[in-house]
Amino acid sequence: MAKQNNRRRTTTSRKPKKKSSSVVMKKTIRIVAVVFLVSLFLGIVYHYKEGLAYYFSFKTDKVLDKEARDKRLSVVRNYQVLEKNDDKAIGIDVSEYQGEIDWDDVETLDNNYSLSFVFIRATVGNDRLDKRFEENWLQAKEKNIIRGAYHYYRPNENSIEQAELFIKTVRLQQGDLPPVLDIEKLPENQSVARLKIGLRRWLTKVEEHYQVKPIIYTGERYYDDFLKEEFSDYLFWIANYNFYREKLDEDWLFWQFTEKATVSGIKGNVDVNIFNGDLQQLQFITKE
Repeated sequence: MAKQNNRRRTTTSRKPKKKSSSVVMKKTIRIVAVVFLVSLFLGIVYHYKEGLAYYFSFKTDKVLDKEARDKRLSVVRNYQVLEKNDDKAIGIDVSEYQGEIDWDDVETLDNNYSLSFVFIRATVGNDRLDKRFEENWLQAKEKNIIRGAYHYYRPNENSIEQAELFIKTVRLQQGDLPPVLDIEKLPENQSVARLKIGLRRWLTKVEEHYQVKPIIYTGERYYDDFLKEEFSDYLFWIANYNFYREKLDEDWLFWQFTEKATVSGIKGNVDVNIFNGDLQQLQFITKE
């Protein structure tokens, strides 16, 4: 029987490879990103600590219901916005939805901030008057609040007829704000291009009648998506209720920053607006 040659197996030890610089760099970037996000989060929490405290009911032993909690959060945000814009004129906008208004008591917002102006809904579409426009229009004048009238535009109705209804209803006087076109919805039976033609026709006819360029009211997204470029020759009144926005953009004439405010003399919630200037500058844009 042949002998088997037993050879010893030699094992060679391998040195561990050094981590590549790219792996180290990736981990470093991840760590920096996490630190940045955490710092950003903590900064936001600190900045809005009062609002968050109200929201999560940290300041009360009782658990607030959703409506009460949301109301408290709105009040906190309102004060934060107003404090950061205390050099600007503050106003409201109203319609028949506010019911009967006690104009003798309409003076302040949250019993703290004086009101300088009011926008009042006058007409809707081509056939409807706001039920309380005439009363609100006259009372605001007697109260010596700078007033303005707005038309709620219906995209699927004739633009000239809508303009004629507004002109027939609203008689602007010296000291009144320019007329306002309120556009919030997209058309159902026409293109966006046709909608823009209709808006332009309304604006042109109203300007020809009152000899003053109208203001356009809309939401910020609607403004960015459909109006900002083609209607750049007009001034805008923008609605944006987002908690992170605290000041107006430079190209906004008015900013509607909340729909949940309390005003003396008015039952329920009211929309509040900030003019991009002080009272003297506001008076400058009124009708001569």
